[in-house]
Amino acid sequence: MRVEQGCLLRIYIGEGDKHAGRPLYEWIITQAHARQLSGATVYRGLMGFGPHTRVIHTFKIERLAEDLPITIDIIDRRDKVEEFLTWIEQQVASDLFATIQTIELRSIERRPG
Repeated sequence: MRVEQGCLLRIYIGEGDKHAGRPLYEWIITQAHARQLSGATVYRGLMGFGPHTRVIHTFKIERLAEDLPITIDIIDRRDKVEEFLTWIEQQVASDLFATIQTIELRSIERRPG
């Protein structure tokens, strides 16, 4: 097992946020992949609000099309995460809220057999 210091970038956006006509979360994940960051996952929230929200967005059967919260987790070395976040901030017109945490990255390789 290989262990190294890493970083978790967590970006909070709305499901309805767009960039160049496509969902912002898709665009961010595509950009992270193109820049060969170690990993990324998108989570769709059941309920939430942001700093500019007037109502709490929630998942209910009668409101399936509402703008639910989206969280994007991206992991890699701190320098790559900081560089990526700076680049994203320059590209995106939407408001973003992001956090960065120091984490321990563990690479566990499969054993043959």
